Amino acid sequence: MAAFAGAKLESIFHSNATAPAAAAAAASSPLSTTHFQIKPPHRRTQRAANVVRCDSSSSASNASSLSALQQLKTSAADRYTKEKSSIIVIGLSIHTTPVEIREKLAIPEAEWPRAIKELCALNHIEEAAVLCTCNRMEIYVVALSQHRGVKEVTEWMSKTGGIPVSQISDHRFLLYNTDATRHIFQVSAGLESLVLGEGQILAQVKQVAKVSQGVAGFGRNISGLFKHAIMVGKRVRTETRIAEGAVSVSSAAVELALMKLPQSAHSTARCLLIGAGKMGKLVIKHLMSKGCTRIVVVNRSVEKVDALREEFKDIEIIYKPVGDMMTCAGEADVIFTSTSSETPLFLKENVVDLPPVGPDVGGKRLFIDISVPRNVGSCVNEVENTRAYNVDDLKEVVAANKEDRLRKAMEAEAIIAEELKVFEAWRDSLETVPTIRKLRAYAERIRSSDLEKCLQKMGDNANNNAKKAVEALSRGIVNKLLHGPLQHLRYDGTDDRTLDETLENMHALNRMFNLETEVSLLEEKIRAKVEQQN
Repeated sequence: MAAFAGAKLESIFHSNATAPAAAAAAASSPLSTTHFQIKPPHRRTQRAANVVRCDSSSSASNASSLSALQQLKTSAADRYTKEKSSIIVIGLSIHTTPVEIREKLAIPEAEWPRAIKELCALNHIEEAAVLCTCNRMEIYVVALSQHRGVKEVTEWMSKTGGIPVSQISDHRFLLYNTDATRHIFQVSAGLESLVLGEGQILAQVKQVAKVSQGVAGFGRNISGLFKHAIMVGKRVRTETRIAEGAVSVSSAAVELALMKLPQSAHSTARCLLIGAGKMGKLVIKHLMSKGCTRIVVVNRSVEKVDALREEFKDIEIIYKPVGDMMTCAGEADVIFTSTSSETPLFLKENVVDLPPVGPDVGGKRLFIDISVPRNVGSCVNEVENTRAYNVDDLKEVVAANKEDRLRKAMEAEAIIAEELKVFEAWRDSLETVPTIRKLRAYAERIRSSDLEKCLQKMGDNANNNAKKAVEALSRGIVNKLLHGPLQHLRYDGTDDRTLDETLENMHALNRMFNLETEVSLLEEKIRAKVEQQN
């Protein structure tokens, strides 16, 4: 029985199919009067046994005709066909995981759709989304089973990143349902960022929704979750002003460079930027705000650099091709790297022969790397008078206005708690959607059939206006009759009706109109997953 608790879905369907036969056989067998006392070997089996005892209390005679083994099998199947799908986040962040592991698991934006499809091909995963930034790698899924869903996703991460499951498990965090929802709201609001309230993460959450839109596995639950998270992020920033005075990762990189340079060199240090993407653009913006008047930009193409020149007219931007990168590095005091390269651009052997910097800038060449995977290897620190910093070192920058930001964060948490209730109510209301659709379809079949009979009796003499009037009358009658029942199936948390009452109404309508004859939606999903594996 312990082995059955971890049975594959195929065996569950087999047990469902054989349950009636087993019950009949047990009733006719002379052994059916024998009572077995089975002590479950572990917690999961004990929970299943408890469910069986509760279910059997309604009919003692029927329960006695089932063997303990058959009851346990039935309860295990029920866990899949009756349990509500769970929203889960499996995450690795700057707070829990070193950059060496995060960079191996990082998934480029162009690969997000492929990752979603691969995740949804797993047995217990229905929907998925990937949020990957320099500070976090988080996978959001809707899973048929929490335990098996986490196991499958972790194994998938291990396979794609080349990292042992045990190592991922040591650093990951797991959040379920309400906690998972609260987390993405906090992330979108900037409360989980290294720099509290920074605005860049909201743009990154928006990008997840944009890139994933239209991908089959980015379904109603996950799509709704991210759309609501975006709305929460906007509301928090508008109502609390938490972004005011806060800085992005790019701004923190500039602040770190200024902390390491002498005060007298803030406006004279020779700056080099490698990469002209979004992060690089923000570096230029913040350097300009600190008094920098000249910067060299190394990039693969000149077009992006030309666009930067058009936008930032108060700073001299000099373009250099990638082939001149090492020469430019030798002429720079501070080097910012922000590229999507999957291999380091600077290692010890690349830096050791660079000419030294002057004492007016502190005598040390600074590498500020804000890329994940890293563009600058940690071995660069072994070179004399050279210091390399990565995103994990930016913690040193977060200090100013801490008390004010924490106060605003408390206000943001109140907003998140309010929006959490709204989202949970919306998700709970989805349980009644299949019943609403079935009831409407049932009513439409009756309306269409009787309308056709009526039009036939009217014959060809009836003009089109009369036919349209009859059809409109039939639709009006059906809509008015359905209005009351459908109102009692909708639950958004704004009225006095509780979710339990709404679900009771749903079950009552299912019974009255015989809408439960179809296989449950969840069981259909499980069957589909099993068939995909065969």
